[in-house]
Amino acid sequence: MGKSLAYKILENHLLEGELKAGEEIAIKIDQTLTQDSTGTMAYLQLEAMDIDQVVTDSIAYIDHNMLQTGFENPDDHLFIKTCAEKYGIKFSKPGGGICHQVHLENFAKPGKTLIGSDSHTPTAGAMGSLAIGAGGLDVAVAMAKGFYFVKLPKVYQLELINSLPKTANAKDVILTILGKLTVKGGTGYIMEYTGDGVKSLSVTDRATICNMGAELGATTSIFPTDRNTLDYLKSQGREEDYLELRADKDAFYDESLQIDLAKIVPSVAKPHFPDQYEKVKNLGKIKVDQVAIGSCTNSSYQDLMKVASILDKRRVHPDVSLAIAPGSASILEKITENGALAKMIRAGARILEAGCGPCIGMGQAPQSGAISLRSFNRNFKGRSGTFDAKIYLASPETCAASAVLGYIADPSELDYELEFENPKTFYHPTSYMIDVLPKDKRPKETIKGPNIKPYPLAEALVEKIEKVLVFKAKDGVTTDDICPSNAKLLPYRSNIPYLSEFSFTTMIPDFKKRCQENGGGLIVGGENYGQGSSREHAALIPLYLGIKAVVAKSFARIHRSNLINSGILPLTFKNPLDYEKIDEFDKLVIDHIFASLDRGIFILEDKNKDIRIELEGDFSQREKNILLEGGYLNYAKNLKIGE
Repeated sequence: MGKSLAYKILENHLLEGELKAGEEIAIKIDQTLTQDSTGTMAYLQLEAMDIDQVVTDSIAYIDHNMLQTGFENPDDHLFIKTCAEKYGIKFSKPGGGICHQVHLENFAKPGKTLIGSDSHTPTAGAMGSLAIGAGGLDVAVAMAKGFYFVKLPKVYQLELINSLPKTANAKDVILTILGKLTVKGGTGYIMEYTGDGVKSLSVTDRATICNMGAELGATTSIFPTDRNTLDYLKSQGREEDYLELRADKDAFYDESLQIDLAKIVPSVAKPHFPDQYEKVKNLGKIKVDQVAIGSCTNSSYQDLMKVASILDKRRVHPDVSLAIAPGSASILEKITENGALAKMIRAGARILEAGCGPCIGMGQAPQSGAISLRSFNRNFKGRSGTFDAKIYLASPETCAASAVLGYIADPSELDYELEFENPKTFYHPTSYMIDVLPKDKRPKETIKGPNIKPYPLAEALVEKIEKVLVFKAKDGVTTDDICPSNAKLLPYRSNIPYLSEFSFTTMIPDFKKRCQENGGGLIVGGENYGQGSSREHAALIPLYLGIKAVVAKSFARIHRSNLINSGILPLTFKNPLDYEKIDEFDKLVIDHIFASLDRGIFILEDKNKDIRIELEGDFSQREKNILLEGGYLNYAKNLKIGE
């Protein structure tokens, strides 16, 4: 039986464990990336590792918290810059572009491993990299030690046949897959793309698909390399990085799904989840108030040239605000040079700097009750900055056509020609990238502004937890719910005490008060608790507020790891129907925890209802040790793997 591409790369990087699905393994990490929303915490944790320099090829990107309306964001940027200088990390300045797009252009390499403190790190799978999103502490440990632990996923084959119609985009492909598999369908899997249809997709098409594999809950996504990969690397001046990689012809896959690209049509994800699939032609003419094009999903040169082709000699509808954000300074330079930017401006588009921008709620919030159509990856309620706005996700072509017509429209409703070729050479504006300093030029200290507060420290696990159920959440809780993301709060990502005031405010107004009045507590959640962003703030805030355990029907992968890293016990109902038996403010007890860790079965007693409920905790020995030692930072300081 042959091997999948993913398992070939894992085998080549294996440091500890066996390549058996469900087993925890340690792999060597070649590259890391951070961004400024999660980066400050990651670098505070890196400082606590007491190292002189990182052991991975690492890049620190500034792309999220770009609005400098006060001192907080620029202070964070300076702190990250001085960390980069001190520890031997490349630094991408504000304006250089979105981490995933810039990384694809400059650093992603076939066959390499990458982890990043951003859930969309798997974008680099388009280059044949094994790229995984992780919490900031996992990334800090990888930078300091060179390894990463992961429970070995199964591999899900997505066989692509034929090629896309003119009006369809790779975004429509991944929206179709999300419609079939849902936001939980990739949980526990690596999504590996195969088939003759692969060759019809550009590297940036593949990046769009890998990017939104995060919305499937997948560990990562990956494509083989081919002529398209080589041509892309040539255009970026990196031909020497090419390596031909593919699965064996008789590779084993745990699951398979065939996608006929010829049948893909313009689609949307309806509010408020990325798996709410619908064909555009079935929507009717839904009036749109705002259109936003960009994000790490759809801000490539190819995407923006398609947008320019649709907007050429046309005008944005009078009732629509259109915002466009290029993915990188390199792309912005190219569309400026070739006149595409002028077409966008003549049409009435608002041009934003190369960064995440409205995708993470950093500006361009829609009006009250608005319909906003976005080429982004997430449409969680309130993420746009306007709680009652309805956010639809679509391709750049659908977005551009809709901006012109004033309603969510199939691009085929307009006549346009895609009159462009991918450039043979891209210029990389090197002024945005600060290279690693020589050791004798590195600063001894980092610079921390007054908004940068110490991160809360985990406590060692105790034998008995006796706490009140301070919040019972429903299915689909996102990290945007636990730690809201918008332009007002993003500047405080370095300030857990301040952020704690807003925890769960998308659902209840008084979560912090409940914790304070009850000396901490427990949380109960439904399915896929903690989906969405990799931000470990969604674990650090509950830690700060005294949450000792979270019990849910199921957890999103990264958030579960972040809870363990923070010393919070994540447990699941053995029988999901038991979720209905307990209520908010019941007094709950979990006793004999140390013995339960070994058995994997925990007993929750509800003192108010006098009932006992079985919970499960499937922890590796390493995860048990992390909990017992009071968090991953304490555990990892003296840990050595592969020596």
